[in-house]
Amino acid sequence: MSTRLPDFELETYFSRWEFAAEHHLTASDAESMSLSALLALGTEEDREAFDQLHLGYTPTWGTPLLRQTIADTYDTTESEDILGFAGAGEAIFWAMQVFTEPGDHVIVPFPNYQSMESVPVAAGVEVEGFELWSGEGADLEWTLDLERFEAMIRPTTRLVGVNFPNNPTGFVPDHETWLAFNAMCHERGIIVVSDEVYRGVETNPANTIAAAVDINPSALSINVTSKAYGLPGLRVGWVASHDREALGKLERAKHYTSICNAGPSELLTVIALKNSSTILDRNRQIVASNDALVTETFAAYPDLFDYSSPVGGCVCFPRYLGDDGVDAMCRDAVENHGVLLLPARIYQTDLGPIPNDRFRIGLGRTNVDQSLAAFVNFLDQR
Repeated sequence: MSTRLPDFELETYFSRWEFAAEHHLTASDAESMSLSALLALGTEEDREAFDQLHLGYTPTWGTPLLRQTIADTYDTTESEDILGFAGAGEAIFWAMQVFTEPGDHVIVPFPNYQSMESVPVAAGVEVEGFELWSGEGADLEWTLDLERFEAMIRPTTRLVGVNFPNNPTGFVPDHETWLAFNAMCHERGIIVVSDEVYRGVETNPANTIAAAVDINPSALSINVTSKAYGLPGLRVGWVASHDREALGKLERAKHYTSICNAGPSELLTVIALKNSSTILDRNRQIVASNDALVTETFAAYPDLFDYSSPVGGCVCFPRYLGDDGVDAMCRDAVENHGVLLLPARIYQTDLGPIPNDRFRIGLGRTNVDQSLAAFVNFLDQR
């Protein structure tokens, strides 16, 4: 693989503004918690195990307890179907290149998480973009168009990388479409790399689609503690798959990067996942409350915003209608008023143009009301 990766536009932008801006209105994670609050969810035995933990290396695959606890979050997996990673980013980094080689064809829907596109391109793989929408402007709808996707498949198509619930749009395909998409890929020998880091905080649980691993024998389901669980400081991610040979290839690739996770983080992840219903229910309620607040606020500015609630996850991609354009609006908001948003250009890709009148808002944190108030103050002063 070439080491000449392009700048990661989203992370570069965050490096400049995430901790400098007073109001982070585009956060991609759910509300986090303190170490003591997380430990309080565990048992006395959990807390004692954490206090007595030996700070040595952990198994590259993850501890047996971690792997079994992760497996229990799916419907069809065993501990042997799980491989731990240092966050979802590392898992995506390897999954998008280990199973392809130059001359292969990869399909990546967009807007997307940039590494799904940039990593295979740097590895010399041909990557083709698949638009996750139809229509434009006020008529735009986010969609997973199976006919359009099927028309793109070639004999050399080896892999497709998807992210549902989608970042930044909050789009989630319906159950029937998701099942058909996975069946189509599996029947053609195309590996589905499924980034599922936002799964579980859909405000309507009926919109939670199946994990790819539970409906597709060859799929790789990627998840993490960072987004839906709101615990990015743990830096624990994983891949779940019934293809144990594929997991073995990923484990050997991991020897070149993290090697293993931090022992305290793995133990804390076990506590979090054993209490997943408590954590996800809380975060789902936060998203629902913030969504209602943003809906009401933007309704007061019909000439500036076209807002639709996300189907899943804790980010959304509303439309900005102002004459100055979304880039100028976002720049003014952060530079002069300390309100951080993500303009559509951060998600621009070499795969094709994306709707450039959009910006990302985060709905997962408890201070959204304060950040939104600062944004309204900015709007009213213009």
